Amino acid sequence: MSNRLTKIYTRTGDNGTTELSNHKRVNKSDTRIEAMGDIDELNSIIGLLRADDIPNNISSYLLNIQHRLFDIGAELAIPGNALISPESIEKLEELIDNFNSDLPALKEFVLPGGSLPASICHVARTVCRRSERTLVRLAQNESLNTETISYINRLSDLLFVFARTLNQKDGNKEVLWDSERLKNSI
Repeated sequence: MSNRLTKIYTRTGDNGTTELSNHKRVNKSDTRIEAMGDIDELNSIIGLLRADDIPNNISSYLLNIQHRLFDIGAELAIPGNALISPESIEKLEELIDNFNSDLPALKEFVLPGGSLPASICHVARTVCRRSERTLVRLAQNESLNTETISYINRLSDLLFVFARTLNQKDGNKEVLWDSERLKNSI
């Protein structure tokens, strides 16, 4: 970072606009700004997850992902910038395969929940999916690194696998969707 932030507020956004890193001012309701906010929210939830008692290897992977999410924020702040590569996606796929190999096969959908860390991970997964939808909407109107959308798509899969792994680690049984349940309940 070349400039140190010595003053946090600038008052330049009081009119409902914000400045991208290329010095272009855009409306704060712009899809690009919405995508940046979604990625920031996702990064914050992953930080919350890392603050809990989770295995060191998962925490370390999540820290790397937080840095990668900052790269995505930089891509969004500088239109035309591309920092996410196919190798980043391949690394996520390797993690998914490695962690998923230790989990029981699924025959039903998993309801979000279980341990607190797994539940936070499920929240991160849903925010990740929203981020992906926002990025897709942005890509319909503007140029965007296609690898970024793939990365976020794979990340949501990894977060699902991490949630299952965290439940398994904490001895929590996953709650599976029961399509018959409502027939016999409220």
